[in-house]
Formats: sequence, structure tokens, C-alpha cells
Amino acid sequence: MAGDQLQQRFRVARRDPELTVLEGFHALKHALRFGAEVEIAVGTDPGELEELAADLAPDLMGRFGELVGTVDADVLAGLVPQAPRTGVVAIARRKGADLAPMLADPREAPVVLLEQPRNMGNLGACVRVAAAADAAGLLTIGENDPWHPDAVRGAAGLHYALPAVAAVERAPRGDGRPLLALDPEGEEIDPAAIPPRAVLAFGTERHGLSEELLAAADGRVRLPMREGVSSLNLATSVAAVLYAILLVQRA
Repeated sequence: MAGDQLQQRFRVARRDPELTVLEGFHALKHALRFGAEVEIAVGTDPGELEELAADLAPDLMGRFGELVGTVDADVLAGLVPQAPRTGVVAIARRKGADLAPMLADPREAPVVLLEQPRNMGNLGACVRVAAAADAAGLLTIGENDPWHPDAVRGAAGLHYALPAVAAVERAPRGDGRPLLALDPEGEEIDPAAIPPRAVLAFGTERHGLSEELLAAADGRVRLPMREGVSSLNLATSVAAVLYAILLVQRA
């Protein structure tokens, strides 16, 4: 495929609600590992990707050589806003957001809910830590697309490792999932007291959660913080809460 045709295909994919763009080895690695349907992948050196797979993803050895077509560095640089250092990009179909099964998951694992996340890289980092902590799913409220390529890059492709990454209109209720708000005015968090299967709601660093969501919450908790420090990065907060809960559950 000619360079201009590739550029058009990647440009369209970035706006297609059924597709996303994977940027870099780790994003493609995780997408393949967790069953993504990759439509096209191109890179500057598929052989080098196989070498990376031998070191970092031996379960995927052979997949990169079969899947990735070779393009010049100049062509690759024209396909995405910032060419990844590992020299590979791809287009994949988004994973379907099956909300009902995710909410019905009987495990004690919580659901992460992000209200109005602003920074796509930060949103992606939340997906990454939620996948690592084996959360039941991640949802967003707001106009920003959780499958934006910048979010997928920030997540290193781990959108495919969660049961659901989706935008919703309001906080999910029912299925025995209490809604717990992270709020500076809440009680200091006691991980052992967090109810199983909670929906953990996080707001923006500047404004926090909306009054509507706070009013709907079954409880409010806060992370302990040194005096004078006004807030934590969103992904840091998500990581701190998820792993505090996970370590208690595994104790």
C-alpha cells in the first residue's frame, strides 16, 4: 500500500468509533495477547520486533514477523502524530463494551469510574493500572473517548485486557455494587472496610467529582495526604486505591 493510502487509512481510523490506532511495540503486544482483531500493522523493522518479542513477549514470537509490513521511517512518521521509538503502528477493532456481564462479575474486584477525565494519556494510565490490578472494568463519564489513540498508547494497549472500557452517561447502580466516591472531604480510606465489588468514582484533579455523583454515592473516602499537597495525579490515585484494596483482599 502506498504511503498516501496508508496515511488516509490511519487518519480515518483515528476518527472511526469502531477502530483505534495502536502505537508502539507494547501497545501491539498487549492487543495481540488479549485477543484484538488487528486490521493492519506496519513497522520499520519487523525483525527487530521479533527480537523484542523474544526478550519481552516470548508467547508472541512469530506473530510480529507474520503481521507487520515493512515501511520506511518517513512513511511511519506520517501515520501518527508522534512515531513510537519501537517503530511500529497498527489499526485494530475496538473491543466490544459488554457492560452487563462486567457489572455482574461475581468477583470482589471493583469497577473504576472516571468522571470527566481530561488528559488522554492519564486516562490510559488508569486503564493500565486497572488491568494490572485485575479490576472488573473501567468506565468513563464525559465527552472524551476512552478509546482515543492517545489513551490506548498511555495504556500500552491494555484496553483489551479489561472486560469493559466504555463511556457511560451516569454511574452504574445495581448488581450489588455500592458507589464509593473519592473525595477530599470523605473519611480516610480503610482498605479493609471497602465493600466488595464497589464502583470507585474518581473526579478531575482540579474540580473533583460533580455534586450529582457525590449525592448519589453510598460513601466517600479520601487518601491520606501530607499537609500542603493539594492533589494527586489521577492515575496515581487510582493505583493507590486499587492496590490498597487488592493487598487486603489477598492477605
